[in-house]
Amino acid sequence: MQELTEFQKQLAEKFPTTRLLYDEPMAKHTSLRIGGEAEAMVFPQNVPELAALLRFCPGARILGAGTNILAPDEGLLGLTICLKDCLDGLSRASDTEIRAAAGVTMSRAAVFAANMGLAGMEFAHGIPGTVGGGIYMNAGAYGGELQQICKSVEILREDGEVVTIPGEEMEFSYRSSRLKRERAVVLSAIFSLSPAPAEDVKMRMKELQRKRSASQPLELPSAGSAFKRPANSYAAALIDGAGLKGYRVGGAAISTKHAGFAVNLGGATARDVRQLLGDVARSVYEDSGIRLEPEILFW
Repeated sequence: MQELTEFQKQLAEKFPTTRLLYDEPMAKHTSLRIGGEAEAMVFPQNVPELAALLRFCPGARILGAGTNILAPDEGLLGLTICLKDCLDGLSRASDTEIRAAAGVTMSRAAVFAANMGLAGMEFAHGIPGTVGGGIYMNAGAYGGELQQICKSVEILREDGEVVTIPGEEMEFSYRSSRLKRERAVVLSAIFSLSPAPAEDVKMRMKELQRKRSASQPLELPSAGSAFKRPANSYAAALIDGAGLKGYRVGGAAISTKHAGFAVNLGGATARDVRQLLGDVARSVYEDSGIRLEPEILFW
């Protein structure tokens, strides 16, 4: 067994009952299946534990389901806090509202709402990330975005203060929120929905899933849409128009099924993906004069 680093020893001593993994491959925790070893990965089970970890390591990285992350090949020093399936819980907040903890997947929250006979979250059923990550980036699909249904968000600031922010003060915009500009961790969110027959809501989710399966490369590791949607256009159309469908760098490629997706064909590295996205952005700009901005977050 490899000897623990000083940081790992300090962490183990400070948090003896917390689930900790050392030298954990990030490829196991990202949907692209890419990334070197994280020096320490921790899975807090409650808010006090999370607050204590943030006090111990204020610069810790926060990971949800890893569906929008490109982790570096060389790995990550310091602490990575994983919230998926840790900050857990779903409940009915009122007749037309549900409360979802940050570590709950968007898909699971959408199914819960449907079972409660509440409509408005169907678009989120196929989004693979967590509620926390979804709030952070105002996740959306098929004409729906979380800002449309978010009533409030409970966050934990680095100083340990828990604050509830009304949805209208979250500064939601396309794939963004105020949390991209301030250091805080999403604890939970309340979504305001509409009463509807449960079977109708489930039928709508099935329709959207069929549409996704038919048009997106769900059979291959990816991070969803590789680029943000530019004004008055679509990234996939621009990439396809530049003749880049199937363009490949190492094990990374632009999907032949949907040009908006960068996929891991097997053995792709973070360097492959970075070069792929850079090459595509340059080619699209030369072809159309439009600059594409990555939607994938580079760690």
